Amino acid sequence: MLPAIAAILQSPFATLPQMIHACAQARPGHPAIIQGDRIVDFAGLEAMMERVAASLQRDGYAHGDVIAVCAASSIEYAAVFLGALRAGVAVAPLAPSSTADSLRSMLGNAESRLFFVDAQVRRAIGTEPLPNDATCIALDGSVEAGKPLEDWLEPAGTVAAPVEVRPDWPFNLIYSSGTTGTPKGIVQSHGMRWSHISRAARGKYDETAITLISTPLYSNTTLVSFFPTLALGGTVVLLAKFDAGEFLRLAERHRVTHAMTVPVQCQRIMARPDFDAYDLSSFRLKFCTSAPFSPALKADVLARWPGGLIEMYGMTEGGGSFELLAHEFPNKLHTVGRPVPGADIRLIDESGAEVARGEMGEIVGHSASMMNGYHRQPEKTAEAEWHDPAGKRFIRTGDLGRFDEDGFLVLMDRKKDMIISGGFNIYPSDLEVEVARHPDVAEAAVVGVPSEKWGETPVAFVVMRGQASTTGDELMSWVNERVGKTQRLSGLKVVQELPRSAIGKVLKRDLREAWERPHA
Repeated sequence: MLPAIAAILQSPFATLPQMIHACAQARPGHPAIIQGDRIVDFAGLEAMMERVAASLQRDGYAHGDVIAVCAASSIEYAAVFLGALRAGVAVAPLAPSSTADSLRSMLGNAESRLFFVDAQVRRAIGTEPLPNDATCIALDGSVEAGKPLEDWLEPAGTVAAPVEVRPDWPFNLIYSSGTTGTPKGIVQSHGMRWSHISRAARGKYDETAITLISTPLYSNTTLVSFFPTLALGGTVVLLAKFDAGEFLRLAERHRVTHAMTVPVQCQRIMARPDFDAYDLSSFRLKFCTSAPFSPALKADVLARWPGGLIEMYGMTEGGGSFELLAHEFPNKLHTVGRPVPGADIRLIDESGAEVARGEMGEIVGHSASMMNGYHRQPEKTAEAEWHDPAGKRFIRTGDLGRFDEDGFLVLMDRKKDMIISGGFNIYPSDLEVEVARHPDVAEAAVVGVPSEKWGETPVAFVVMRGQASTTGDELMSWVNERVGKTQRLSGLKVVQELPRSAIGKVLKRDLREAWERPHA
């Protein structure tokens, strides 16, 4: 590890811009970010950050202010994000896949007066005035999107005034995906991000790391890999839009050592007929998170993709995180691993009381990585918290699980997705596993829909394999012969693909709505 970085890591707290400055001093010409044929080294990245920070200070921005960014991943996007942090300003990275109404709602909630966009996003949100009379700055330089970034920036060589950032200052507002309702702005602090970087330093990230980023920069999934790579002096390779073939080509070309993926990406990568033709021997670790990761897919990755595999389970809100070192515990692939060091994890019942060891309950967690709260939504913040009898604050996950005899967490289901049919609890994940056992099934999702007879009843949406000959009715009969009487599917629909968020989560709300529309 770089001596300057090793020294910083001995301190109780440091900021990401401070660490990037140390890297720029130690190895100014080392590549920081690669995007296509473009390369920016650490000296160049720090210079871009300083210009952004100075421009914000010129416009009166300081601690307590928020800027919003909504665009495809790029070097400019990264520089604006990091430059805002250098100025003590928080960042709200928004999903370009959001609807125009949702973007306006998030922009209003964040109280952002500067909105960094690209041409595609600017067209999507329309020409009506934006909340807070926000000014658009075009990251891609397109005049139609707003004032070109280069025109907004202070001249090259400008250095921002010093800012003494405190650990509790807001670092970013990560908006929830909106898969369960109106997106909420999750306020993460500089201290929370520092804990992520410190944890990564104990792993296999260092100045020799080359991390392939193929998930968008607005996602916390991305940022827990992106920020530590830069903080510790490594190199980020940006893939603005995921493509399995391009992922493999870039991994081989740049001798990638680390990658953060989501399960649907892993599935598409492993399914490529030419997967074994690529030289992936440089990999040290692959991380996978954000959605259910099947044991069979984990086993396939372990068998054919060099390097270790770590499944990460947790929430953007923080509180409790788990890691499954799949390469060390191949007999625990049905779990999401053990709590990370320093995390206090409890399981509670419906009344808020802790359950006995081995029993199922809602997962709540306390750690150094906890959100400050939901931005301007104190009631929602309170709903997300649980306090033990001593008053210790925990974050509720909304997930149900149980610990096995070795302390590994077996994840059961989302509490909100649990189906209560005729008084019986039905866990969609159990049914999804059963449906996926059929050789003609590529993937499946089960949701609960209203039923006059049972209150709720489970139905399945299934994507079949290319050469499948089984019909939907035949598949439903096959499944119902193998599950308990109370678990039987009342309907099954074959679809071309499952609706997903940009980060790969199945949008179950969309599936419920799709089922009810034709059956209204």
